[in-house]
Amino acid sequence: MLFMVVETFKLGNADAIGERFRTKGRMMPDDLGYLASWLNEQGTICYQLMEAPSLAAFDAWTRNWSDLMDFQITPVLPSSEFWEDHGKRNARAVN
Repeated sequence: MLFMVVETFKLGNADAIGERFRTKGRMMPDDLGYLASWLNEQGTICYQLMEAPSLAAFDAWTRNWSDLMDFQITPVLPSSEFWEDHGKRNARAVN
């Protein structure tokens, strides 16, 4: 499954986050996969696309960072997959 993760840096503390990342890495469990990330211009919010078998796979990882960040984790689909499934649901509803 794909997930959009929005990390809001507590007190805008990008320096502490960068230091921990440089010394300890992402500190992710094996079943959690990082795909890509983007930061806002102020360096206070990070948007990450990640892969995991379920939402529960994020528990250990978020605990490793929860002193420095708040997390919003949302399951997402590629738009092509959504629209394909949406079209099938609509076709079944008509029949």
